[in-house]
Amino acid sequence: MRLSRRRVLATAAVALAAPAVLRAHAPLRLTILHTNDVHSRHEPINRFGAACRAEEQAPGTCFGGSARLAAALAAERSAAERDGRTVLVLDAGDQFMGSLFYTHWRGLAELEVMNAIGYDAMAVGNHEFDNGPPVFGRFVRGARFPILSANIDAAAEPELADRIAPFTILERGGVKIGIVGLTTEDTPRISSPGPRVRFLSDIESLTVASRSVRDRGASAVIALTHVGLRRDVELARAVPGLSAIVGGHSHTLLSNTAQGAFARYPLSEQGASGVAVPIVQAGANNRYYGRLDLDLDATGRVLEARGDAKELGFADPRDPAVEAIVARLAEPLVALRARVIGTTTEELSNALCRRAECAIGNLIAEAMLEAARPAGAEIALQNSGGIRSRFPAGSVTWGDLLTVLPFSNTLATLKLRGADLRAALENGLSAVEQGAGRFPQVAGLRFTWRPMAPAGSRLVSVSVRQPDGSYAPLDDDRVYGVVTNNFLRQGGDGYTVLRDRAIDPYDGGPNLEEVMEAFFSRHSPLAPLLDGRIAEVP
Repeated sequence: MRLSRRRVLATAAVALAAPAVLRAHAPLRLTILHTNDVHSRHEPINRFGAACRAEEQAPGTCFGGSARLAAALAAERSAAERDGRTVLVLDAGDQFMGSLFYTHWRGLAELEVMNAIGYDAMAVGNHEFDNGPPVFGRFVRGARFPILSANIDAAAEPELADRIAPFTILERGGVKIGIVGLTTEDTPRISSPGPRVRFLSDIESLTVASRSVRDRGASAVIALTHVGLRRDVELARAVPGLSAIVGGHSHTLLSNTAQGAFARYPLSEQGASGVAVPIVQAGANNRYYGRLDLDLDATGRVLEARGDAKELGFADPRDPAVEAIVARLAEPLVALRARVIGTTTEELSNALCRRAECAIGNLIAEAMLEAARPAGAEIALQNSGGIRSRFPAGSVTWGDLLTVLPFSNTLATLKLRGADLRAALENGLSAVEQGAGRFPQVAGLRFTWRPMAPAGSRLVSVSVRQPDGSYAPLDDDRVYGVVTNNFLRQGGDGYTVLRDRAIDPYDGGPNLEEVMEAFFSRHSPLAPLLDGRIAEVP
């Protein structure tokens, strides 16, 4: 199922509101404050999701951070409780990975911040397994809130056995509320849960767990999922008895007020029980949080659902206790930025990357392809505008790497037909005269092009590297495995074909700087790589 914006907006029209006379007598007035895909962004971020530099610290330029989140959630809780509402604070997974806070603390920073905020439950995200069960197990043991996933069987994994629950039932004001967790079935392919953790069918697991919480007297069932918006829509249709779905994984911004939102908040889908199920998600990277107000009858049926995902602005209040925690956790990161991650044989410049093959672009593309090959990638594509500086000759530090790749882009994988890949390359070659950042640096293929031809007809030939090292012409009808960055996959730099024609896309891979660090570790010293993969012809 390909979930288009038009399809989603049509879905959102399903009515969620019952007559006012029913809502006025709702036995459960529930407010859910929620986050998802925080990805270790405890300090403010810029519009690219990277940590704000000192010179960027200004309203409209920097957003979010854990201290602002804590203050906003506390204010929302107080306001809702004054209105007589029951409040839950939930997280839909992927707290791990994405900044130096995770690189250094390996989940302990997220643990301390979440405990201080006072979450009621968290779903397991795929990135929680990025450093294996021991790291995640340490986090789970320290959490003061339940960690949930109904479709994870960790009984054979000593670090996690009996520590991940399928659901929790929270009693508030004499009413029982069931929270059921769910994790993407793709986790073994895109993360590192190890051989002793099994991932079961999400639909079957959610169905069984929802029935179980109902049997235990829960009046409402909230699915807390890390499966992505498209799958959330399918779950709403397939699983009976759900009161709402609070989701993550696809980094989708649903909002009535935030610029660039994918659809309105909440999204509504006709459920398996014949009533509308509200679905919410709040972007990513600790820039937004969501507030969902549900008025429910005694069976958990939604009488009214309303709310929004709200941006955490730079001028918004900050919680002083959480701000102090973040400042303390940030102290070791200064030394981390100075840590040497590898070496080069000579300087690798980005000076020519916006109009030709460049050594630094080739190395970044090869690192991407090496990291994504186990997931089926054959071809890598990186925009030159995402390469913002050079690697010096000799020792290269984390700080150097973050200067070269400052946008905190993630690896994005997809399948793409050869004809669509050809269109993507044409886009990359279409604005060389302006020095645009879309010029493609590639791995796994080579191509020739005519710089003086009209834009849209500059590509002459394309061939794809085979397992034996030879090259074969690009087949327009064949489907290829492609790795790029999430900015391009979502249509950035004019690469709309990667957004609109992608098959099975996944944008939440590891951060590109983490991938490049691992490449330095395996292959240092890095030497310039210029092998004629991009050639000009008259």
